[in-house]
Amino acid sequence: MAIITSYFKGEAYGLLGPQMAATIIEDHDGCECIIIAVTREDEKAALKTILADYFAAQRPIIGFSALSGREDLFSLAGELRKEGAVTILAGPQAGVDFSGEKGWRSHSHRFKGYWEYFDYGLQGPAEQVVPLLSRLSKNSAPATTVPGMLYLDREGDVRRNLPKEWDSNYLGKVRWDNIYRIAEDGLVPLKTGTGQVLQHIGCPHAARRTRPQIDYPAAIQKSPGQNIEIGLKGCSFCDVAADKGFHGKLDTETVIAQIQCLPQTPDGRKIPFELINENPLPALSGLLQEVHARAIEISQINLTLRADGLVSGLQDLKAALKVAGDLGIYVLLSSIGFESFDDRILRNLNKGLSVETNIEAIRLIRQLKEEFGEAFGYSSREGANHGFIHPTAWDTAETAAEIQKNIYLYGLQNDILPPHSTPLIIHHASGLADWIREIEDRERLRFKRYGTVIGWWEEPRRI
Repeated sequence: MAIITSYFKGEAYGLLGPQMAATIIEDHDGCECIIIAVTREDEKAALKTILADYFAAQRPIIGFSALSGREDLFSLAGELRKEGAVTILAGPQAGVDFSGEKGWRSHSHRFKGYWEYFDYGLQGPAEQVVPLLSRLSKNSAPATTVPGMLYLDREGDVRRNLPKEWDSNYLGKVRWDNIYRIAEDGLVPLKTGTGQVLQHIGCPHAARRTRPQIDYPAAIQKSPGQNIEIGLKGCSFCDVAADKGFHGKLDTETVIAQIQCLPQTPDGRKIPFELINENPLPALSGLLQEVHARAIEISQINLTLRADGLVSGLQDLKAALKVAGDLGIYVLLSSIGFESFDDRILRNLNKGLSVETNIEAIRLIRQLKEEFGEAFGYSSREGANHGFIHPTAWDTAETAAEIQKNIYLYGLQNDILPPHSTPLIIHHASGLADWIREIEDRERLRFKRYGTVIGWWEEPRRI
């Protein structure tokens, strides 16, 4: 089996999801499984030749994961399917992207789904694909009872089997040498420079259900305070919160097992890795101490977290940094989800925090840098890429002035802001997509779709 994933040219990072999935398939199905990292510069013809050589006389079974909205890869899946391959869409958005946007059958402008391109979608844990592969090899009815599967029934309707619960027994082992890139004469191994370690499944913020009032887009707002109340899990822009939610933390043994799987640097330490945990600070010191007790040498740990989590977890972070300093481990706050420095925009993003909290977090991490020096990093020049969403649908002259005031008042351009902001992206399965659809119905408007993304930045069409 081969898994195709989106990649950036010249990079050397590992991809936990596809690489763990390939490991599970090999261990529990017995067939070889590789990952092919495809950049936008790679030629489709070259990839198809590689796949033909790899599968030879066997029927190709090809998974697609972590596609990052790559329409070229979705189109490739459709071509391969027509040519006889079995194509499977997997990853945190697989279920919603396979089945399509809510109400697409009665609204022709909405995203209709990728079920034409894929034989199956896979929602939830990767091990669910193993019985599917077994049935495919036996030419038996493959999907009707397999957990987590999405497929078309004989009437052409999407059927969705409930996924199984996450099982830590499958999450402790990862091969990092199973990923390849495309070269002139075929596939060559991609040497992994950074990895990932899963500690939390999903986001705790996505476990909290709220019903915020989201303002109309500034371009079509008729009066101040015009808004839409919607039900949300997590941040309104998050494209995986509703699909994935929060399934809790993994036990320490499973996390340690993942760390042990990481490749080593020339000096015998594990390669730098991102700890996948949106609230990592409370357990960080204990994890570092446990790693040391197991005689595992690690070089660098990258953390992603919320600004309010940093403020509330300051003492936990200080304790962890002291341990890290004693062990020669570099701690990088690689991504803090500030998102905006305007309270109105933060409210519409349903971040659950304020500009004051963001600024307090920045003040604290600057102090930590002074205290812990070269053992600690947080700035853009040290490799961090903090969340800053701009432009948004609620931008006005007033919000622009407020954001610029805060940028220069607190010197955010010096160490916090990324080289480029990230524009607001409204995926069809995010909370903001429900907001858009309600506006469309109320105002008799239609926003253009670009694949899985809703074009909020364009003037909508009246109907």
